Amino acid sequence: MIKKEEVYKIGRIGKAHGVKGEVSFSFDDDVFDRVDADYLILEVDGILVPFFMEEYRFRSDNTALVKFEDIDTQDRARELTNCDVYFLRSEADDEEEELTYSFLVGFNIIDDKSGRNVGTIASIDDNTLNILFELEDGTLIPASEELITDIDKDNKTITIALPEGILEL
Repeated sequence: MIKKEEVYKIGRIGKAHGVKGEVSFSFDDDVFDRVDADYLILEVDGILVPFFMEEYRFRSDNTALVKFEDIDTQDRARELTNCDVYFLRSEADDEEEELTYSFLVGFNIIDDKSGRNVGTIASIDDNTLNILFELEDGTLIPASEELITDIDKDNKTITIALPEGILEL
């Protein structure tokens, strides 16, 4: 059984496309293409289930059409609508490229000066030019590469030189 802490969210399944079982897939991280993945993990009724891909093709920089094995009709494809899509952290760890922001969801933020745990990243706010880590308590922390001093994938921590007064806002 796949556990939630073993994966990170990379996108969401949209509508069925055509009548042969293809679905639209909106993604924040194209790791599935960079590491040549055979499957994606979908959350179906609260359970993480691997779905093997027969093929996929990109429609834009953040949308692809995906055909999963054994999903051969429009009705079966509709059952996957709005399912969150995840990727195994262990598969993404092997890549040599830089980490993506979505991979960092679930990591703890550590203040570089005090060494204290500030909070856990719940989501990434990339609606503006300045990308922000949104913590579980709603606090927003700048996700600037200049402020990040260390990323420890094994312990799931990010050490950040926090701007003075940011936590008092």
